[in-house]
Amino acid sequence: MPIRLALLPCLFCLGLAHADQPELTIERIFDSPELSGPTLREARLSPAGDRVTFLRGREEDRNTLDLWEYHVDDGETRLLVAADDVVEQEGELSPEERARRERARIADLRGIVEYRWSGDGRFLLFPLAGDIYVLDMTADEREVRQVTASEAFDTDPQIAPDGEHVAFVRDRNLWLAGIDDSAEAALTTDGDEVIANGMAEFIAQEEMGRSTGFWWSPDSRRIAFLRIDESPIDVTLRYEIEAGSITMIEQRYPYTGTPNVTYRLGVVDIETGDTEWIDLGEEDDIYIPRVDWLPDGEHLSFQHQSRDQQTLELLIATPGEGEPEVVLTETADTWINLHDDLHFLSDMPAFIWSSEHSGYRHLYLYALDGELIRPLTAGNWAVDALEGVDEELGMIYFTAAEVSPREKHLYRQSLVTSSPEIVSRISRRSGWHDVAMDRQARIYVNTFSSTEQPPQLALHSADGNRIAWLVENRISGDHPYARFRDGHRPTEFGELVGPDGQSLHYRLIRPTDFDPEKRYPVFMHIYGGPTHRLVTDSWSRRILIDQYMARQGYVVFSLDNRGIERQGKAFQDAAYLKLGQIEMIDQMIGLDWLRSQDFVDPERIGIFGWSYGGYVALMALAQYPGELAAGVAVAPVTDWRLYDTHYTERYMGTPQDQPETYGKGNVLTYADRIEDRLLLIHPMADDNVLFTHSTLLMQELQEQVIPFDLMTYPGEKHAIAGGPQRVHVYKTITKFLDRVLKPNQK
Repeated sequence: MPIRLALLPCLFCLGLAHADQPELTIERIFDSPELSGPTLREARLSPAGDRVTFLRGREEDRNTLDLWEYHVDDGETRLLVAADDVVEQEGELSPEERARRERARIADLRGIVEYRWSGDGRFLLFPLAGDIYVLDMTADEREVRQVTASEAFDTDPQIAPDGEHVAFVRDRNLWLAGIDDSAEAALTTDGDEVIANGMAEFIAQEEMGRSTGFWWSPDSRRIAFLRIDESPIDVTLRYEIEAGSITMIEQRYPYTGTPNVTYRLGVVDIETGDTEWIDLGEEDDIYIPRVDWLPDGEHLSFQHQSRDQQTLELLIATPGEGEPEVVLTETADTWINLHDDLHFLSDMPAFIWSSEHSGYRHLYLYALDGELIRPLTAGNWAVDALEGVDEELGMIYFTAAEVSPREKHLYRQSLVTSSPEIVSRISRRSGWHDVAMDRQARIYVNTFSSTEQPPQLALHSADGNRIAWLVENRISGDHPYARFRDGHRPTEFGELVGPDGQSLHYRLIRPTDFDPEKRYPVFMHIYGGPTHRLVTDSWSRRILIDQYMARQGYVVFSLDNRGIERQGKAFQDAAYLKLGQIEMIDQMIGLDWLRSQDFVDPERIGIFGWSYGGYVALMALAQYPGELAAGVAVAPVTDWRLYDTHYTERYMGTPQDQPETYGKGNVLTYADRIEDRLLLIHPMADDNVLFTHSTLLMQELQEQVIPFDLMTYPGEKHAIAGGPQRVHVYKTITKFLDRVLKPNQK
């Protein structure tokens, strides 16, 4: 089988004696200070471009975040707001806020976990302990001012473009408060246990990438909002098992094949309180994944997605003036991936839009009537996102996988290009570049990382030249990882050829003191789901876990199977109606390649995955019994009928229409064939992949008298974010694998 292999240059000295190296432990990986260096989140340029603000974890407690700034002119980094200077005790989060943070994957964070700039650059707005605060950046004495004070929990605050008001959600209604006088008014009043105004529903937060349910108009006079009605969804009981109690939660969870919420799209005038409702058409079994105002503030766009997700329409409405106009329609035989690449131009009646109709996601310029003006990018590579538009110079900026699916780079293109296949790459360093541009697309913040370099934050001009380091994060001196750097193992990237000739990208880390004459056990770290790649040249806490396993004597291996993003639509579409099948074929190609390597012990290969990765691990054990020595599944899906509508139906259709697909994709269908050692782990308060997924598997294995190891975590959600619990998870996993894969060393 043809193989292309690339060994990344290692920045670390590998020739030093390992005996003197400090031990990298699971406890240290999850302790403070963060081994990867300063914990930076939400880096944003101010509207004026004169400073970069970001959230930073504390040295002594990396999960408590404060608000910081880097000032461009004086080159100084300074603390703006410490959370405990504003509120001594945050108190208990509301159920809605706990759920929202779980959806946003920030459930383990405290302090200031989000913030926003006002459009005029005067205020920084942030919620804390259920109330809303602002910091006036133009005042001589920068004092934090409290905007709301209520017994209720205020969420999702958004400041008006003119900086005079803030809108937020309280008790499932949309509210308004003045910045200067803090006068409050409810803009909607019918919110109750089934009606919510301005809130993003569960499906929107978890699966559609939409975290809000309301949008300010550019002129600050009106707010568009979604009113959701959850009454079509049946109430079900979900159990949250704590150490000493069991809570039964009534939840309207949209299981696949069952009803969703219904929508109304309204536009409320903040002066009069009057609401105009937009005609959404006769079909109410739909999704509204995106809403955006046009620059004139008079027209509102929204996207209408069919229940089967094979049709996506872009519509433009004039509130109060008849039916919306369908401007653009996308169709697919499988599914359409949502995006955030819609950008309406201010200087001409046109908009930028991304589409995968060519087989790869690319950018296009359309007139407001939906007529294609020109393609802006083209080629056998995928655009990740539109990052910025400079209308004055006629340039767009975007990130893409043009170099490789495992790298992410920033590019530039002209709005009047006649050669869309020719683009200019701005970022140069091999690795992963996450970009946030200013409003004019003249400067940007670049978060760069690779498997050799923890995240670095730098300010760049639009041509790519670095203006300043914000956080250079060199692994030297007193950097937390400096004492472990000599033991850091290089990552090797390569490609295997899949069944249809497409490349299957993999990464491999060889163990410490690697001897090619020896045979080593393997730690297969997998995910496999359509929305996330593991094989990237980037840094994450996952890298530290894999480095730990390599130090424990394992070959660490990951492979991205068909169905995963960033390799074109055909690569993804192979998974349509075949979840739990296509991944197995490709992962077995990786397994066969591993077995062919002289340094791998084919009898000591273990597989590990979390969430979708746990599902793939179970399917590998169940569909290919005897091929692996052990498997670890954390919070796995077992029966897709227990998962939600938008995610599951996108790839599998409904259980009513595709019963055979659901049967073939069900772990329980094959569970009686499991014969290899299994460690099953599940948090007992999981509201994403419900604990029921694992209890069904437990019962099936018990009825088949199949032994397995089990660990459960009372009170923990899907991420098992509790500090000691997170450590316990990985110590349990490593002890299990050591016991099974390295029995003679224990």
